Amino acid sequence: MEGKGSSLWRDRNFMVFWGSQTLSVAGDSFALIAVPLLVLHVTGSVARMGLLTGLASAASVAAGVFAGVLADRLDRRRLLIWCDLARMALYGIVPVAWAFGPKIWLLYVILPAAEAIGMVFQVTYVTVVRTLVEPSRITEANGRLGATSAAAGIGGPLLAGVVAGWAGPTAAIAVNAASFGISALGVVMIRFGRRPSASQPAPPSPSSPSSPEASAARGVQQAGESPEGQEARGPWRGMLAGARFLWRQPVLRALTVLLSFFIFLTLGLTDVLIYHLKHDLGQPDGAVGAVLAVAALGTVAGSLLVGPVRRRLGFGASWIGAIAVAGLAVVGLGTSGGVPAVAVAAAVYLGCVSVAGIASMSLRQQVTPDHLLGRVTSAFWTIHFSLGPAGASVLTWGAQRHGVAVVCLLAGAACLLIAFAAFFTPIRQPNPELSGATG
Repeated sequence: MEGKGSSLWRDRNFMVFWGSQTLSVAGDSFALIAVPLLVLHVTGSVARMGLLTGLASAASVAAGVFAGVLADRLDRRRLLIWCDLARMALYGIVPVAWAFGPKIWLLYVILPAAEAIGMVFQVTYVTVVRTLVEPSRITEANGRLGATSAAAGIGGPLLAGVVAGWAGPTAAIAVNAASFGISALGVVMIRFGRRPSASQPAPPSPSSPSSPEASAARGVQQAGESPEGQEARGPWRGMLAGARFLWRQPVLRALTVLLSFFIFLTLGLTDVLIYHLKHDLGQPDGAVGAVLAVAALGTVAGSLLVGPVRRRLGFGASWIGAIAVAGLAVVGLGTSGGVPAVAVAAAVYLGCVSVAGIASMSLRQQVTPDHLLGRVTSAFWTIHFSLGPAGASVLTWGAQRHGVAVVCLLAGAACLLIAFAAFFTPIRQPNPELSGATG
C-alpha cells in the first residue's frame, strides 16, 4: 500500500514537468483528430485510416527494441528534449507540404517516424517520474499527470474540431508541432533527481529493508544479469534483459500477456469511433472533436480515481473490474445510435482504460530497480503493442466490411474474457507489490 509523503504541490520540478506535459498533450490531441480526418477527407476509407494506425504502431513496436537501452544509458533529460524537438520538426513538415496539395503518402512516412520517436519519449518519461517524486507518491503522480493531460485533451479535441473545420486539419497538426516545442522547453527547466549507479540496484528505503525494488534487484543479480554486459551486447540483449525481468515476475508476466491481447482488440477503436460518427451518424468534424472531448472526461475521472480506488479495493479488483467495464463500454459504443450515447460509452471506456493502465504502470515502477526500468518499460511496451498493428487493421477492416456494431460486440466480449481470465492469475492479489506475488 502507498503511504503519505510531502505534497506534490510544493515540488517545483514535478509542477513544471506536470504543466509542460499537460500543454503538450493538449496540442497532441489535435493530431489525434486531424490525421484521421486528413485520410478520410482524401480517401473516404476507414481501412486506409486503420492501415496508417497499424503502420505507426508497428514503428512504435520496432522502436521499443532500443528505447529502453537509450533510456537507461543516456542522459534522460536530454533524451526527452531531443525527442520533443524531432517530433516538432516531423509534424511541422505536414502543413508545409500540404500547402502544395494533398500528399497522403507523406503521412505514411511521418506518422510512423513520429510514433517511433514517441516510443523512446514515453519509455524515458516513465523512468523519470520515479526520479521526480517519492516512491510513496508514484501512483498519485501518475494519476495527476494522466488526469490533467486528459483535461487538456478535453479542450484540445474541441479546438481541433473548430480549427479543422475552419482552417483545415493541417492547421491542427501545426498546433501539435508547436506543442512539442513547449514540452521541450518545460523539460529544459527541470532538474531530475540523482539516478542510482547503473551497476547497482536501486537502494531500498531505509524503513523497508525488504522493499520490492531491492527484492527484484536481488533476483536479477542472482540470475546472473549484468546491466553493463547486456547493454554492451546491443539493444536486443538490453530488451531481453527487460523481458526476462517481466517473465520472472508472475503478476507482471500475466499483465503483459493479457494487456497484449487487450491492445489487439482496442487499438483501432479511435478510428472506428470517428468512422461511426462520420459514416454511420453523418456528423461534421466539429462533432467528432466534441465527442472526443467529452470522452476525455472519462480519462480525467479514471486518472483521479485510480489512487483512491487502488487503496480501497486493491490492485486486483481495480484492474480486473476496469477491464470488465471497459468491455461493456465497447459493446455500448457499437450499439449506440446517437451522439450523446456514443460520447458516454467512449468516456466510460477511456476511464476504465485509464484506471487499468495507471495501476499497472505504477506497479512496474514500484517493483523494478532503476537500472532496469527503461529496459523493462521498453520490453513491456514492445510486447504489449506487438499485436496492435494487426488488431487495428482487422478492427477497421471489419467495421467497413461488417459494420461497427458487429466488431464492437466481438471486441467487447473478448475484453470480458480477458477480465475473467485475470481471476486465475496473480493479478487478483490486492497488493502484489507487498505480498511477494511479483517475485
